[in-house]
Amino acid sequence: MASYEAIKNFDDDEDDVEMALPHSQISESRSLTISSTIAQTTPLHIHNVQEQPSTSSRNQPHTLTKPPRLVSLDVFRGLTVALMILVDDAGGLIPALNHSPWNGLTLADYVMPFFLFIVGVSLALTYKKLSCRVDASRKAGLRALKLLVLGLFLQGGYFHRVNDLTYGVDIKQIRWMGILQRIAVAYLVAALCEIWLKSDDSVNSGPSLLRKYRYQWVVAVMISFLYLCLLYGLYVPDWEYQIQTEPSSEPKTFSVKCGRRGDIGPACNVVGMIDRTVLGIQHLYRRPIYARLPECSINSPNYGPLPPDAPAWCQAPFDPEGLLSSVMAIVTCLVGLHYGHIIVHFKDHRVRIIYWMIPTSCLVVFGLALDLFGMDINKVLYSLSYTCVTAGAAGILFVGIYLMVDVCGYRRMTIFMEWMGMHALMIYILAACNVFPIFLQGFYWGSPRNNILKLIGVGS
Repeated sequence: MASYEAIKNFDDDEDDVEMALPHSQISESRSLTISSTIAQTTPLHIHNVQEQPSTSSRNQPHTLTKPPRLVSLDVFRGLTVALMILVDDAGGLIPALNHSPWNGLTLADYVMPFFLFIVGVSLALTYKKLSCRVDASRKAGLRALKLLVLGLFLQGGYFHRVNDLTYGVDIKQIRWMGILQRIAVAYLVAALCEIWLKSDDSVNSGPSLLRKYRYQWVVAVMISFLYLCLLYGLYVPDWEYQIQTEPSSEPKTFSVKCGRRGDIGPACNVVGMIDRTVLGIQHLYRRPIYARLPECSINSPNYGPLPPDAPAWCQAPFDPEGLLSSVMAIVTCLVGLHYGHIIVHFKDHRVRIIYWMIPTSCLVVFGLALDLFGMDINKVLYSLSYTCVTAGAAGILFVGIYLMVDVCGYRRMTIFMEWMGMHALMIYILAACNVFPIFLQGFYWGSPRNNILKLIGVGS
């Protein structure tokens, strides 16, 4: 157990607002930024037991030492950050790396579930021992609020695109949801479940583990059931939106015909309807991913000019991190929480891997079966089949990294990924949110176009 008590409390370091970045939550100790700063130089053997102090050491004053960390979790986080940067930079050139325009699964579609899975694992390690549930709940709420505010600042529209040396956002059009906002919601719900919804039962087997955390599984099932009821049961009426097609022209109004239930296409799904109703269409993401579909782009699967017979909904704002889809993101976080519980309660490598691979296999098989029988894998809607397949994939990758790094000790080859995992939030802000490129563009010669990025061929 001592090996996991190393995570410095988020409050000990404000940087720990990690993006499932929070590995910062790997314990009530400070983890690093979104994944914060973790570093331990010696490989972590998770099954370590505390060594008895020698006779001489017993006579020495007690000094606080940092317990070893779960290195594989940092490596997993760093690998996910690297994948995020790769798909952001190369996705436009290689369609297989870009997000799927609607149904289907690409490499980019694994990034968000992997982050959420990591948050869940970290929470189990963070809250394995609680002195005060109320105080822990208050701190969890504060951490979630920090992530939420940071997300609004980075993705709400305050920073403009590369090559646009202006900044600021009209509050009437600020984007309310985003990546960090989704992680904040999932983190808060999962944290409260871990704080309040676990019994005092002892754990010595798989069934006893399920009994101890049975109420958390009830929450996951209820959330999934609620999502399915809303997705397939709510009525979606006709709707309209306005966009400005020409800089100097009046906004043009487009009408979208729906009047149906259970539609999971781009135009008439419940996920978009809830966001338009609750958040307001002016607060949604203005570059919808479905604009890359063949119906909406002559350059599909990339963005491009509209075909002559493009449907009315092609240019409508749609948020890929909307309210209802973020509900299912909580389930991914709860799955990661279960994997963290296995780390906490079982110390033998073989037992851990067996208990990890059982739910992993079930999730992948169940998700693929759902897709086969008509519940399409869809990242934008965060469908149940997508939740299961990606959570299972996260489990497979985590087990592989755990075997390589924590069991076999092959740490040198992953040291860079470990470093990235320790500084995930910082890297996310500087690279994925274009803060660093925009900063460099602010220095130019004579004309804003004569900047450093232009010289090296970036952002031109």
